[in-house]
Amino acid sequence: MAEDIREEGAEEARHRRGLKFRLREDHAVELFKEARANLADPARVDRILLELGRFYNPFVNGPIVDLPTRRRIVEALEAGDPAEAGRLLDERLRLYAGVAGEE
Repeated sequence: MAEDIREEGAEEARHRRGLKFRLREDHAVELFKEARANLADPARVDRILLELGRFYNPFVNGPIVDLPTRRRIVEALEAGDPAEAGRLLDERLRLYAGVAGEE
């Protein structure tokens, strides 16, 4: 009986961890959408990318948006090239979505 309770507790803990992971995934996808919607505001996009850089992407064994990509996106926006910035955002989202199951 005590073993059954421990197994149920372990299963519940795995389920909660899974929910937290999915919530984080959803949050990252929402941040990508927010960045895409605000390409006219480089400072805001930069803040969003900073936050995305805090999340881990196991597929690339690094942050969802790494520092070099963040810089390239912000530089593209500052140079007046939102198409290039959007392309780079989409590229990082695809790398992330392959892990998150969002495509």
